[in-house]
Amino acid sequence: MDVAASGDEGEYLAEVNAYDLIVLDWLLPGVPGIEVCRRLRARGRTTPILMLTARDAVADRVAGLDAGADDYLTKPFAFAELLARIRALLRRAEQPGRPPVLTVGDLTLDPVSHRVARGGEAIELTAREYAILEYLVRNAGRVVSRTELGEHVWKEEHDNIANLVDVHMSRLRRKVDHGRPVPLIHTVRGRGYRVGVE
Repeated sequence: MDVAASGDEGEYLAEVNAYDLIVLDWLLPGVPGIEVCRRLRARGRTTPILMLTARDAVADRVAGLDAGADDYLTKPFAFAELLARIRALLRRAEQPGRPPVLTVGDLTLDPVSHRVARGGEAIELTAREYAILEYLVRNAGRVVSRTELGEHVWKEEHDNIANLVDVHMSRLRRKVDHGRPVPLIHTVRGRGYRVGVE
């Protein structure tokens, strides 16, 4: 379990980790919880989100649900009710309709569990490596620039973002392609990287 002290931190953690459930407070320092929820949904994150807030007006509840929250609990609340709602959301998440496993060649990537395998063999990745690979796989066949990767994965300005991307790509390539007869990660000189079977 991870705890974030601000909306920015929570958004980052939700992007790079696989959670079964997110409990999100509307009133967070920095980016408000409702905006974090909206951004995660816009990026295709389907993790169940339970919104906590002192706002109990109907319009506020509607706004929270419209932003992508799966449930909405107003303060003050009984801890037993919070646990019951969490259990209900987790049961719902186990039902059919989960996002499909992504595949490129013999590489499989599960967006829910963040499990990655090639030829049925599990590949252990860091959170950053996973975020890079998922973005490339979702854009399979397309050249993704270092700048685009940097903006998606780091979400902040770095003077040496190209070097950071190259270092992580080198490690990722060793884990995904080393010893394999068919490489899946390709460098496109002067443009960036592409995932696919040539």
